[in-house]
Amino acid sequence: MTGGGDVALWTSVASFAFAAGSPGPATLAVAGTAMAKGRRAGVAMALGLALGLTVWGVLAGLGLGLLIAHFAPALLLLKLAGAAYLFYLAAMSARSAMQPVAELDAGGQASARAGAGMFRRGLLLNLLNPKAVLAWVAALALGSAGPVTIAVCAGVGLALYLFYATIFSRAAVRAAYRRFRRGLDAFFAGFFGLAGARLLVWKAEQ
Repeated sequence: MTGGGDVALWTSVASFAFAAGSPGPATLAVAGTAMAKGRRAGVAMALGLALGLTVWGVLAGLGLGLLIAHFAPALLLLKLAGAAYLFYLAAMSARSAMQPVAELDAGGQASARAGAGMFRRGLLLNLLNPKAVLAWVAALALGSAGPVTIAVCAGVGLALYLFYATIFSRAAVRAAYRRFRRGLDAFFAGFFGLAGARLLVWKAEQ
């Protein structure tokens, strides 16, 4: 790869890493899951988020991401589905906040069934996020839309999500979560609800 190609690659990666790692529904979801259910559940959600992100990366590399971003009916449908899912997550967090006792796994491990549920939750969260499409389109426009760029960006996204899952599943963080669970879950509910409302009124720059 030429020097110019290297610059293009790392420019795309830097742009994508900023978008994927910035605080938002995905990073908050994996952090909250790791605090409440432990590292295994957090990692399962991280893997689902990363897969959803990778799917959009492949579609963007094939040119379909740009098509979706500029096709108003498809973008509207994705917005509505994404907002509905965020409202669902808000309702789940609100229900958890109202429970008198945290249903935490004392061992910090999730069952295989629970892990599969967290994986699906992460997968849907990114698959139904129209901003993920535009993040890929913007990142790939800065450099190359080739398989190397897509693979590196997808790997960075996975690493970031795993980082959140690892940090927020530490014993000290989980202990703090247990102590302030109701307040934190109420915060998560408000955050997801606000994110859903903002997504409904959000308009992509054409």
